[in-house]
Amino acid sequence: MVRKKKSLTNIVFDIYRELYANSEPKADFDLLVENAEIMDDGRKYIPYNDYEIDGDLMDEIILKHIRCNRLDKFDKQAIRIEILLGCSPKTKNKIDE
Repeated sequence: MVRKKKSLTNIVFDIYRELYANSEPKADFDLLVENAEIMDDGRKYIPYNDYEIDGDLMDEIILKHIRCNRLDKFDKQAIRIEILLGCSPKTKNKIDE
């Protein structure tokens, strides 16, 4: 049986779910999207600056999803860019503490 490959959008949302579940404060990403304010241009506004996650943990989560979905080089880069420039929680590093 051939396993159906997940879409990149689904992978990105899975990563966002895990990032927000591990952020301070913790949040349910699906609820954030559902309750998001609609901006003038029709996009949803997620208050990502209200949440914070350790930068190393964020990298681990992204890498885990990239590995388990066996993405090619182009898709790996597209996922990273989408997460880092999208609505992921702000990152903190141990130096910042």
